[in-house]
Amino acid sequence: MTVDAMLGAVGRASLAAARDSLEAVIPTADLDTLGADLLAVLHLLDREHGLRRAVSDPAAAVGAKVDLVRGLLAGQISEAALTVVADVVRLRWSTPSQLTDALETLAVTAEAARAQAAGVLDDLEDELFRFSRVVEGEPRLRSALTDPALPADRKRALLAELLEGKVTPSTLRLVTEVVTYPRGRSLEGALSLLGKLVAQRRSRLVALVRSAVELSERQRTRLAAVLAAAYGQDVHLNIEIDPSVVGGLSIQIGDEIIDGTIAGRLDDVRRRLAS
Repeated sequence: MTVDAMLGAVGRASLAAARDSLEAVIPTADLDTLGADLLAVLHLLDREHGLRRAVSDPAAAVGAKVDLVRGLLAGQISEAALTVVADVVRLRWSTPSQLTDALETLAVTAEAARAQAAGVLDDLEDELFRFSRVVEGEPRLRSALTDPALPADRKRALLAELLEGKVTPSTLRLVTEVVTYPRGRSLEGALSLLGKLVAQRRSRLVALVRSAVELSERQRTRLAAVLAAAYGQDVHLNIEIDPSVVGGLSIQIGDEIIDGTIAGRLDDVRRRLAS
């Protein structure tokens, strides 16, 4: 479930406005630091409950809230990040957690924009998906990364050893974030949320494709085109090889599953792939 789905009408309107604020600074911001700066503010607000309540209080004067965050953060984060944070506290939020959840969404979006500017947005999506599957298949690794007794520095060092130089900088930053600051979520849930937020950068759906055999590049391209035509927007494929898949192919987009139990849809996809 994305942050949008958990917000009421007021919260969704505020999140949309916050995203507009972020998009306005992205063209001129230092994208190597913007996401990190927003995450640093998120950590501060999650840690300082009184401050979080103060900046999200709908009864407080907007100017006072903006002055508070500018006084605290000026010189500590980039001006672009400070502009976004100031705009976020200007908006109306039903609860303090809505504000911090929205700030997390903006930070992840900033990292997606960083990857997009570097031409590696597809890589970021694929790496997050692959890492989630590695965690799923390696119980000892998952146990280490989720162990509350293991210091955050040790977890950062483990992730650096596993991923540094092998994935995009944004992948390493986001994975490290959800491992060291889970915010009450399971690791699997946090990685799934990252994938959804990154996919939203280009407003495209994510399809989990389970196939009994490896798909050729032509088949992948054709499948993406067929699904895009069916759903009216781009679809990113996360492909998992699973020999046990009934009928050879299963596709899940959101809550919808196209598999052997929906023979007509599946046969249609197969015919189009073969054409």
